Amino acid sequence: MKYSKGWGAVLIILILLTADQALKIWIKTHMQLHESIEITKWFYLYFTENPGMAFGIEVIGKLFLSVFRIIAVGFIGYYLYGLVKKNYSFRFIACIALIWAGAMGNIIDSIFYGVVFDHSYGQVATFMPAGGGYETWLHGKVVDMFYFPIVQTVMPEWVPVWGGEEFVFFRPIFNLADSAICVGVFVLLIFYRHTLSESLAKETKATETHA
Repeated sequence: MKYSKGWGAVLIILILLTADQALKIWIKTHMQLHESIEITKWFYLYFTENPGMAFGIEVIGKLFLSVFRIIAVGFIGYYLYGLVKKNYSFRFIACIALIWAGAMGNIIDSIFYGVVFDHSYGQVATFMPAGGGYETWLHGKVVDMFYFPIVQTVMPEWVPVWGGEEFVFFRPIFNLADSAICVGVFVLLIFYRHTLSESLAKETKATETHA
C-alpha cells in the first residue's frame, strides 16, 4: 500500500511540475513583460516576473532566497519520503506533495531561467539566446501570470486615506506553483493540523535520538 502512495505522490509532483513549467515557458516565449490576455472580465493572463516569494512578495536577497528554497525543498522532500515510508494517509501525503511540487516549480525558475532565457522587456524572450541569458545561475526571476481582478472600483470619497483611489480585489498575480503551495497548506491547516504536529514531533524526536 505504501508503495502505491509513493507513486501517487510522484504522479502529483510530475503533473504539477509539467503543467507549471509548460505554462511558464509558453508565457515567457509568447508574451512581453506586463502584457496581458483577457480570458474573462475577472480573469487575465498577465505576464510579470518577481525575484521574491509567493505572490511577488520581495523580502531578502535573491541568491540567499534561492539557496534557502533549495534547502527547504530538500527538507520537505526528506519529510515526504518519511511519510510514505511510515504509511501515512494518502491525503496527508498529497498535501505535502503539493507543497513540494510548488516550491520546486519556483526553484526551477530561480535556478535556470536567468540562463536559458533573455529578458522580456519590450520583447518576447528567446529560449537559449545566442548572447546568453538575462542573469546568472540562481538569479532567475519567477514567472507569474494568474490575475483575478474580481472587483475593480473606485473607493468613495468619504473613505479615510483611500477615498477616490482605485480598489482591486484580488490584486496579487501568481502562478500554478504558488497555487499548489497555498492549497496544500490550506488543506493541512484545516483538516490535518493534528497529524502535521504529530508527524513533525516524531521527526524531531527521531533526529534528536540519532544526534
